[in-house]
Amino acid sequence: MVGGRRDKRVNSDFHRIRRLPPYVFEQVNKLKAQARARGDDIIDFGMGNPDMPTPPHIVQKLIETVRDTRTSRYSASRGIQGLRRAQGAYYARRFGVKLNPETEIVATLGSKEGFANMAQAITGPGDVILVPNPTYPIHEFGFIMSGGVIRHLPASTDSAFMNSLSRAVRHSVPKPSALVLNYPANPTALVAGLDFYREVVGFAKKHDLIVLSDLAYAEIYFGDEPPPSILEVPGAMDIAVEFTTLSKTYAMPGWRMGFAVGNERLINALSRVKSYLDYGAFTPIQVAAAAALNGPQDCIEEIRGIYRRRRDCLVDALTRSGWPIPAPAATMFAWAPVPDMFAHLGSLEFSILLLEQASVAVSPGVGFGEYGEGYVRIALVENEQRIRQAARNIRKFLAESAKSLHNVIPLASKATRTL
Repeated sequence: MVGGRRDKRVNSDFHRIRRLPPYVFEQVNKLKAQARARGDDIIDFGMGNPDMPTPPHIVQKLIETVRDTRTSRYSASRGIQGLRRAQGAYYARRFGVKLNPETEIVATLGSKEGFANMAQAITGPGDVILVPNPTYPIHEFGFIMSGGVIRHLPASTDSAFMNSLSRAVRHSVPKPSALVLNYPANPTALVAGLDFYREVVGFAKKHDLIVLSDLAYAEIYFGDEPPPSILEVPGAMDIAVEFTTLSKTYAMPGWRMGFAVGNERLINALSRVKSYLDYGAFTPIQVAAAAALNGPQDCIEEIRGIYRRRRDCLVDALTRSGWPIPAPAATMFAWAPVPDMFAHLGSLEFSILLLEQASVAVSPGVGFGEYGEGYVRIALVENEQRIRQAARNIRKFLAESAKSLHNVIPLASKATRTL
C-alpha cells in the first residue's frame, strides 16, 4: 500500500465483489443499530431469526455429547452417518420419499451454505439460471458469485409462472441450466401443491433443467394440508435436489444445521465442493440434530402454534391500526403492501420512516428483488405483547402522517388556484 491509495480501490479490484449490488438491508440495519445505541426500544420484525428456545431434549443431547472428548475432533463433511439416516427417516415418514443416506443426502451448514455451494458446483461462467423474484437473496447471489447469469420468473404458482418459464427457456441464450423454486416462499409466503410440482418436473425433464427446491419452511404452515416436497413427484429424483433446515422447525437457527437431498449426481457434486471447504458441523451439533429428527415431534406443533398465534395477532392488530395485511398461509413472515399514502416513497424509504417514527423495524421488499418493491416483509419474531405495542406505535404514526398529508393538500390546492 502506498499513501493509502490501494485501500480506496480494494473492493473494486475483486471481480466477484463487483458483481454484488449494495446490500439494501444494510441501511435499515445501520439505522437500527444507531437507534439502539441512543437507548430507543426498537421492535424488530426485520430478520427471520427465531427467538424461541431450542427444545430441551435437543439441548441435553448436545451437552451429553460434547462431554465426550472424542467428539472434539474433525467431523465428516457429508455429515455423520447417523444424522444422514435420521434425515432419510424424516423424508420417509413426512413425504413418503425413500432416500439413500449414503448417496442422496448430505448435511450442510444450514440451507444457505448448501445452496451457495451447490451453485459453485453446477455453475459455469455465463450459465443462465432461472430464479423467482422476489426471493431470498442467496437464491440469486449464490449463482451470481459463481459466474452465472440470472433470469427472473414471477414468484407465483399459477399459469403466469409456467408461461414465463416457457418463454425463458425459448428465448435465453445459452439455454437455462437450472431452475430455483422456494415454496413455502420467503418472502411472499406463497405455497405450492403437488400439481404445480408435477407440471414443473415434467417441463424440467423435457428441457434438461436442474431443479433446486428450497423447502426451509416445510413445517411452518397454518392450513390443514402440510406443504409437499417436489421429490414426491415420480421422476423428480432424476433432476432435483431439495434443501431443508432445522433452524425454523426446531428453533435451532444458530446451530447451522441443514440438508441437501435428491439426485445422486448433484449430491455428489455438492459433496465434492464441500470436501474442499469444510469438515462439517461440530459433531455434537450433528448428534443433537439427529436427536431432533429421531426424537419426540410434538415440539414442532408447539413451535408452529406460537407462529400461528403471532400471525393472527399481527394481522388483527395491524388491521385495527389502519394497515390491513393479508394473513400468510405459511412461513414465519407476513408480506405486507406498503400503505397507499406511502406508496410513492418505495419500500426502503417507508421502512426507514417506520423505524424512525414508530420504532418498528421491517425488511424492505426491494431487498428481495425488484418485484418486491411496494411491499415489506414482517418477521414473526416478537411475542404477542410486543406485536400489539408495535401496532399501537404504527397506529399513531399513520394517524399523524394522515393529518400532515391533510394539512399539506389544502395549501397545495390554494397555491394552484393562484397561478
